[in-house]
Amino acid sequence: MKLYMPLFKLCTSERRLSQLHGHLLVSGFQRNSLASTKLIETYAKMGNLESSQFVFNSFQNPDSFMCGVLIKSYVWNSMFRAAISIFNEMLYNHQTQLCSFIFPSLFKSCSGLGDVSLGKKIHGRVIKSGFEFDQVVQTSLLSMYGGERGGSLDFARKVFDGIVVKDLVTWSSMILSYIKNGKVIEGLELFHQMILEGVSVDSVTMLSVTEACSGVGCCKLAKSVHCYIVRNRIQIVGSLENSVIVMYSKCGDLKSAEIMYKRSSCKTTFSCTAMISCYNQQACFRQAMNTFIEMQEFDAEPNSVTIMNILSSCSRLGLIRQGESIHGFVIRRCLDPDLDTVGSSLLEMYASCGKLKSCQSAFKVMRDKTIVLWNTIIAVYARNGLSEEALDIFVQLHLKGLLPDSFTIASSLSACGEIGFSKLGIQIHGHVSKTGLDSNEYVHNALIDMYCKCGYVDNAYMKFNEMEPKTVITWNSMINGFALNGNSVEAVSLLDLMYFQGLEMNEVTFLGAIQACSHLGYLEKGKWFHNKLITCGLEMEFHVDSALIDMYSKCGDLAMAKAVFDNMLEKSVVTWTAMIAGYGIHGRVETSIALFHQMVDLGIQPNNVTFMSILSACSHGGFVDEGKFYFDLMIKHFNIEPELRHYVYMVDLLSRAGDIENAFEFIKSMPVPPSASIWGALLNGCRIHKRMDMIESVQKNILELEPDNSGYYILLSNTYAEGGNLDEFRRLRSKMRNIGLRKTPGYSTLETNQKIYRFGAGETSHSQMKEVYRLLEDLRLLAKEQGYLLDSDPSTTDDGSGFKSNNVQSHSEKLAIAFGIINTSPGMTLRVSKNLRVCLDCHNFAKFVSKTTNREIIMRDLTRFHHFANGICSCKDYW
Repeated sequence: MKLYMPLFKLCTSERRLSQLHGHLLVSGFQRNSLASTKLIETYAKMGNLESSQFVFNSFQNPDSFMCGVLIKSYVWNSMFRAAISIFNEMLYNHQTQLCSFIFPSLFKSCSGLGDVSLGKKIHGRVIKSGFEFDQVVQTSLLSMYGGERGGSLDFARKVFDGIVVKDLVTWSSMILSYIKNGKVIEGLELFHQMILEGVSVDSVTMLSVTEACSGVGCCKLAKSVHCYIVRNRIQIVGSLENSVIVMYSKCGDLKSAEIMYKRSSCKTTFSCTAMISCYNQQACFRQAMNTFIEMQEFDAEPNSVTIMNILSSCSRLGLIRQGESIHGFVIRRCLDPDLDTVGSSLLEMYASCGKLKSCQSAFKVMRDKTIVLWNTIIAVYARNGLSEEALDIFVQLHLKGLLPDSFTIASSLSACGEIGFSKLGIQIHGHVSKTGLDSNEYVHNALIDMYCKCGYVDNAYMKFNEMEPKTVITWNSMINGFALNGNSVEAVSLLDLMYFQGLEMNEVTFLGAIQACSHLGYLEKGKWFHNKLITCGLEMEFHVDSALIDMYSKCGDLAMAKAVFDNMLEKSVVTWTAMIAGYGIHGRVETSIALFHQMVDLGIQPNNVTFMSILSACSHGGFVDEGKFYFDLMIKHFNIEPELRHYVYMVDLLSRAGDIENAFEFIKSMPVPPSASIWGALLNGCRIHKRMDMIESVQKNILELEPDNSGYYILLSNTYAEGGNLDEFRRLRSKMRNIGLRKTPGYSTLETNQKIYRFGAGETSHSQMKEVYRLLEDLRLLAKEQGYLLDSDPSTTDDGSGFKSNNVQSHSEKLAIAFGIINTSPGMTLRVSKNLRVCLDCHNFAKFVSKTTNREIIMRDLTRFHHFANGICSCKDYW
């Protein structure tokens, strides 16, 4: 038999192994226990478990060792239940006496299944068999009890404490168990105890320790661990070197990570990939790109993880050309684009760069589509507003017999939410309740999100209250849901509750609250959240910075928005777009345009939202030629298909400028049917320029599309009033009352002394309202003396009864301004937010007050900002 054993090593293919197997059969050596065991093992290593099982079944009275090898073979191939079944069959048939060799494989099977209760039963069998003190068995027990899937750290610690002589493997196993289960502090404490007991440490142990430091995120601790490695002359190579680089990165010490990387004598695929990943984590995407280029010089072959990271860099920077080059690189180097990591990253890259058609094409040519790839394409469609397409893919997945997992369900619920398809969303909710998936945290949060997006905030809040314990993601879903539905006060209150309860908060938590502050115009509260972000070390998070830019812009502090923008190490297309939009709503059109060109010059591809921002800016400033230029540039140069919002901005641009005929022709030439928003933009232009000849045509179209929209009735009636047709004005207002439509109540808010004050038109509930109305009357008289007249336009009154000039005196923005003057120091800036468009009279009033009181008044209305100073508005009376 000794002659045959070396031959097994020479069997590099199944064909050769089959030949050797045949020779053993002919010679009769298959009856030899060692030969059959070796056949079982070798077939299993080649993935042919059927042949392994055949050899085992052909052998009479297999011994314990052979059974152990067969069990181990199934474990190698992740067939854990089959491994347990063989063990149970052994016990049932009383075939052989158990040996300690069997149990490590069984415990590994229990870990793979996440079945600790089964592991405990087998542990009992170990004790009965007298193997509880076997060191290999004890170590495998530690690994099982300390596993991530259904582990039990208390049992792991009992096993550990029961081991009399602990070797390095035992200590390392227990430390790793703590770290895997998120108990990094306990893991580090055990490491400290290990050192005190004089146990020699190797690179494998330090690998776990550096991983623990990454979880803690303490830079001082990271440096201490690094010093310990150096002092004890543990070689920092391979996996440990990569782990040290990652440790420094996750502790926020990018400089030390770079030093480690540059000192590396032999830069491997793993070290380069680790550094690229570090740069991505710190939002240094261009450095990540440069490191990838350097890899080619070191002859370090990128692997799937490298490609995944570098595609992420391209996504964040909007570098479509580089992304396409990397796609070509993947194909040339025969890296499998069907792999979950590479395939998903490719799809995400194309989608992030606005190339949805390329994303679709890449998905179609992928041969072996796993559930991960299906999930990615569904999520991509859902995120990009193609919710119907996402749900079509969901149906295709079912037809192909693939079982949706929690991510599939969550993405499909997201798609339902995006298009308000609550009926299907409720059906999916019923499906997940039957299958038990509703207990999955990811699905539960998606249900909250879906109900919020469909406008069922009460249902969402009910699901929120049902979930115990609530994770940070659950809180985030509800905060963002409140913000989405205009319940911004509730969103801010919920985050305050989280903060005062001492609950964990991450960048997404603050994202929802910052967006709520943007909606409300709460600058001081927004600054408080920004301060907490910095305290939590989250200020460099990519999307948070973009949200901060948006918040400061929409709260009227453009200087702070620019400061956040300027301090960002890397800027994505989202960041640039936020800043372009910020300048646009403040009337800084030239700056918006300059910023757009600066972005393009840096090689960052503008997306559809970028062009919405630039077109909106042109519309606010009356930059007609520029608006036409960017609309054509979007289509012809960047190959971006216009969406409905782009058409709305173009009609608004032309209409505001008085080019009503061309605006009407533009609508007729649109490749898609015009929406009510399109006609609304044209109607507003007719109102501004008193083009009463166009009103009837616009009225017919707009009321056919949205007959129950009170906003359009108000705009139509105001247009008739300003054009002198008071009969039609009164008729429309009367019709509104008859069909039960109500005008959206106007209100204004003023933020001062870290408090928010809200005022409705004709407000009387505030304790200082007598002083407010007295001041307004004084200002009105002073204005009259200086030639300022009240606007007697019926469109500024609350009903259709005629002229009521005293009514405009109690408009909400005037009340807010007067209240601010009374309660703030002389010369202090007043910040007012209005939920509707500011009327002409209040606009003139704010100009007058800014000059008379020598104050700057920053007013945000429904569409833009007005900066009043010394009697002049930043909008130049073009709004």
